[in-house]
Amino acid sequence: MKPKALGLLLTFAFALSALAWQGPGQPPNEYETCLDLPGVLFNYADIQLPNHLRLPNVQDADNTPAGNSITDAGATLGRVLFYDTRLSANQTIACASCHKQELAFTDDASLSPGFEGGLTGRNSMSLAMARYYQNGRFFWDERAATLEEQTLMPIQDHIEMGLTLEELESRLANTEYYPLLFEEAFGSPEITSGKVALALAQFVRSMVSYQSRYDLARQTAPPGPPGVAPWPAFTVEENLGKALFFDANRGNCAACHGTEAFIAPGPRNNGLDLISQDEGLGGVTGNPQQIGLFKTPSLRNVALTAPYMHDGRFEGLEEVIQHYSNGIQPHPNLSPQLRAGGPAGPPRRPNFSPAERQALVAFLETLTDEAFLTDERWADPFCETMVSTTAPISQDNWVVFPNPATDRVHLRLDLPSGQEHQLFLFNANGQLLRTYSFSGNQFSLQRDGLPAGLYHLQLILDGGQGQWVKPLVFQ
Repeated sequence: MKPKALGLLLTFAFALSALAWQGPGQPPNEYETCLDLPGVLFNYADIQLPNHLRLPNVQDADNTPAGNSITDAGATLGRVLFYDTRLSANQTIACASCHKQELAFTDDASLSPGFEGGLTGRNSMSLAMARYYQNGRFFWDERAATLEEQTLMPIQDHIEMGLTLEELESRLANTEYYPLLFEEAFGSPEITSGKVALALAQFVRSMVSYQSRYDLARQTAPPGPPGVAPWPAFTVEENLGKALFFDANRGNCAACHGTEAFIAPGPRNNGLDLISQDEGLGGVTGNPQQIGLFKTPSLRNVALTAPYMHDGRFEGLEEVIQHYSNGIQPHPNLSPQLRAGGPAGPPRRPNFSPAERQALVAFLETLTDEAFLTDERWADPFCETMVSTTAPISQDNWVVFPNPATDRVHLRLDLPSGQEHQLFLFNANGQLLRTYSFSGNQFSLQRDGLPAGLYHLQLILDGGQGQWVKPLVFQ
């Protein structure tokens, strides 16, 4: 199929009044935001995968529904939605805020901050190869029956993005470019949350990682299963790690990550705790035999997706391997693949030597796909250009929470800084009430008797590099 051209879509930039209030008598800054989309749509629908990713154990696990096949226009719309902060209530958080491309679409924090600074309940899971999770369910506890269902849940979550679907539809309709994108994708400019879900799901399913060192070595390796013979393109250490990974009598890692997508067909209890603190799938279904079971993510790019597990408890791959070496707990629902001597046996204890543990790390590092981490198909399509002579404005760089507040207010600055900053508190009439100075990335202030009402906080970075204002409500 010949890729569609975007035409008019590339010819405009839209001006936004920045969410920055400069104080009494000072006008807000403005900047232009544009979409840097290609003249011919990127290929999402027919990515040419290597032969080993076309094997039945991968292709039969594809959870794409018949009614939402990937199209180039649909995934393009999904890409724009994925990176757009308009999908959160205060326009500070996008899907990409917790799923960063350079980290294989996960987060490097154990728990990710939401639109008002609250933290998510679980670690952000990598989205790479989400298409090949066979049972098609999503979230760590698999509470979403499909990816289409999952995409709208963070948008509505009161911690993550906090927007209603009605607000979402209205906000997207009030732009120049979304009606055009929806028409390209679905044949009509009408914007609905259902179409948002379809487009986001198409974009996420298009995230296939297939150009790692493992993939290149696999294509030049001798015929046969990957765990049998050493591969010429691997080092001695990497081949040892590969052998341990696939050996059912030693590592047995392939029992849960055995397809070429390195992903299991369903959830597992991997013995993190003797008694599950987080019930996982069992907390959703109410089935006591499913307590402690969690979705199994792909291991592709796993060297970049720390911290690990649903709660981010392990900071590095070495800790993960140590857990599987001798740390698996005898949970009643421990998955059979992690038991010794049968489905009711005790936890496996392979007791890897230091050299074996390092070899497993070396093998897992071959699954890193540098091209995937920088491919423009999955990169941020937005660009910004200042159109005023004042300092650059970005509301994404600092968070004030809780807001509304009753007593203490916290500020977090999400950019490197070691210099002193100034913070000013104004009332609704623009009268300066208080001045603060602080250095670093965090600061807290007390209400100290201020009456209920609307206020404004103005932050000036060290050296006047940026000036930003946020409303603050005391209840």
